[in-house]
Amino acid sequence: MKQLLLDIQPAPAPTLENFVPGHNAEALHSLYLAATGRADVHFIYLWGATGSGKSHLLHACAALAKTHGVNLVTADDVHALNAAAQQTLFNTCNQLKETGGALIAAGTAAPMQMGLRDDLATRLSWGLTYQLHPLTDEEKTQALRAHAEERGMKLPDGVLDYFLRHLRRDLPTLMATLDALDAWSLTAKRAITLPLLREMLQPDGKEKTP
Repeated sequence: MKQLLLDIQPAPAPTLENFVPGHNAEALHSLYLAATGRADVHFIYLWGATGSGKSHLLHACAALAKTHGVNLVTADDVHALNAAAQQTLFNTCNQLKETGGALIAAGTAAPMQMGLRDDLATRLSWGLTYQLHPLTDEEKTQALRAHAEERGMKLPDGVLDYFLRHLRRDLPTLMATLDALDAWSLTAKRAITLPLLREMLQPDGKEKTP
């Protein structure tokens, strides 16, 4: 794939607004309340498989909290913390509880199922815990089609199916490729078609004959 073309439209900064919720609407609402200082619960823990959006949400909440002047700490990939980092996060949890600050943390499993020290796992469970569910193919297709409509793109049948069969399946990559396809179409002055997509995805910019 032509990396230069993909760089034409860099992925937008992660926000809560550009996160496609799917079955995670309740978690999204709780995160918004915490990041804007409106929540009664100040500790939120997110867990789920790679690609479910944990890092996106942590970055989005950190930026939103900064805008609203909220004392919010985020901790990603807590399942990978070594002993020293676990001690630091344990101390941070205690300090935030005393000062009224908020913590949003994320890992690949529920707090008690990652082999963390017991006292840290307990603190990560102090507030709300949400399992994030990855988007289904149907939800990804809906999100991509909505994004295309916002850009005025006309997508023929088969293009989005090709996306989901042949590309990395995380939504940021799919969105970036869709933006690149729009730019490629405008540069080539050709309508978007499945052959045009295949051509763009080839290193030499030429579609291979099946």
